[in-house]
Amino acid sequence: MFAIIESGGKQFKVVEGQTILVDLLEEPQDNKVTFENVLLVSKDDEVLVGKPVVENATVEGEYVREEKGKKIDVFKMKRRKSTKKRTGHRQHYSMVKIVKIDVAGGAAKKTVATKAVVSSEE
Repeated sequence: MFAIIESGGKQFKVVEGQTILVDLLEEPQDNKVTFENVLLVSKDDEVLVGKPVVENATVEGEYVREEKGKKIDVFKMKRRKSTKKRTGHRQHYSMVKIVKIDVAGGAAKKTVATKAVVSSEE
């Protein structure tokens, strides 16, 4: 069973027990994080696709820690002008462990290839 969730404008494919890095979240009091924007859920042969999100579907996670990403160096220079500028950036992330993928009711429709019935009466 897996799900595709949206967090911070990015989409992540998650399974239970997986640890992911998402953009910095506020540290919750009880270390529980709930993702409401579930775009797709696949369970065995059943696929639920949201329009745009799957109704009554949530992904629950456990806040692990805050982490810093890789440092990015930006160096700008104009030749023969004696102009140099060096800046850098280091993104902050939250590490979240996925605990449970919950689909209550399965309100979205299954996307299974169906054959169209064409009746020809002549």
